[in-house]
Amino acid sequence: MLHQKPLKSFLHHALALSLMVTCLSSCKKESTSQTESKGPEVALWLTTPNQSALFARQDSSITFGNEANQYPTISVDDSEAYQRMDGFGFSLTGGSALLLHQMEPQKRAALLEELFGTEGKNIGISYLRVSIGASDLDPEVFSYNDLPAGETDVNMEKFDLSPDKKYLIPVLKEILAINPNIKIMASPWSPPTWMKTNNNSKGGSLKPEYFDAYAAYFVKYIQGMAAEGITIDAITIQNEPLHPGNNPSLLMLPQDQAAFIKQSLGPAFKANDLDTKIVIYDHNADRPDYPISILDDPEAKQYIDGAAFHLYGGTIDALTKVHEAHPDKNLYFTEQWIGAPGNFSGDLRWHTKNLIIGAPRNWAKTVLEWNLAADPEQNPHTPGGCTECLGAVTIDGNTVNRNPAYYIVAHASRFARPGSVRVKSNVPDALPNVAYKTPEGQTVLIVLNDSEYRQRFNISHEGKLVATMLDAGAVGTYVW
Repeated sequence: MLHQKPLKSFLHHALALSLMVTCLSSCKKESTSQTESKGPEVALWLTTPNQSALFARQDSSITFGNEANQYPTISVDDSEAYQRMDGFGFSLTGGSALLLHQMEPQKRAALLEELFGTEGKNIGISYLRVSIGASDLDPEVFSYNDLPAGETDVNMEKFDLSPDKKYLIPVLKEILAINPNIKIMASPWSPPTWMKTNNNSKGGSLKPEYFDAYAAYFVKYIQGMAAEGITIDAITIQNEPLHPGNNPSLLMLPQDQAAFIKQSLGPAFKANDLDTKIVIYDHNADRPDYPISILDDPEAKQYIDGAAFHLYGGTIDALTKVHEAHPDKNLYFTEQWIGAPGNFSGDLRWHTKNLIIGAPRNWAKTVLEWNLAADPEQNPHTPGGCTECLGAVTIDGNTVNRNPAYYIVAHASRFARPGSVRVKSNVPDALPNVAYKTPEGQTVLIVLNDSEYRQRFNISHEGKLVATMLDAGAVGTYVW
């Protein structure tokens, strides 16, 4: 009995040593195996509906590997590619430009760098929409050819860009200094009133006898902006042509838009050797027949680059109907507002699902939210203009507050840079997503958790897997 205790102790030590050697050997093999199977690290930028994270880079890195699990999987497949993106951004309304222009120069420069720069925490806006003449978010209604009652100017001898030279053009020049490659689309809310059936900025239609004069108006605008160093990449014929109740506005039926393009605008662009794209419709997704009917006319179609959409009516998949009818034409998503004071969690979810994810998955080359900036009372606006349009930023003197649209657009604009190509990805239940391959070879995946509970899921790419998680209603941009 006196010798049993030392013997037991010896046996325990021997067994422990044996287990330690076995563990070290197997752990080394496992560690070596994991190192060999590791893929790229994935950066995650997160926004949560409770605003605990606002387009915030997460510290914890996640890495592709081979470990399988039971979670749903988003598979990204670079081998199947779709449209090439032009960019993501906002409308730079006259009111937005006014508020920016009124800031102290250093404060404005810092904000513009944050909005249009691509380094650090900047959000990299890459596409802007401006108005040709006033939109309803200008302090007052104007065109570039306003004349006394009874006068006309069919040769555009009195055309004058002066209203835009106060605020819009100076701000655009500062933006171009930050990002010289930003693309700009321009849209009219109304022609000069002397061209209209009701001689009023609100409603009415374009008189056919002024088709050529209005085409010359577009040409003068594009040439005038070019003289200021501002390239207009595309124009739409009319903002919301089926909504003549705004101020300013115009009713333009599809047959009239087709006639204007093929008789006047297209030939005028060709005669003046303009590269600016002609984009039709620029209204809600409930009327895909409008752009399709124009594109069905070969005389008009030859001049047209594509069609633009808003989503105040209809569903986003209507864009695919236009793509299927005319796959050789481009599609653009150009406007959606957020009503003040905003509902962060609801706005984040709806806009990400339908616009940031939904529009590109239905062939849109751009996604633009409405209105870059407004003041705390949602000013300025025209008499009869939008009184509740919440800017992406609220500017109060030199104080800036960032609103839902700022973060919604940031999730795409910062990483899916112009030239990025949408690639194939599947959509597991309640995990809408969109994927891109960037010109630099990175992969970008934007995911929304569209459920009411926290979801764990995988991302699969090139045979490797990474597990991640999003809270209910959260948005993540994954970059690798």
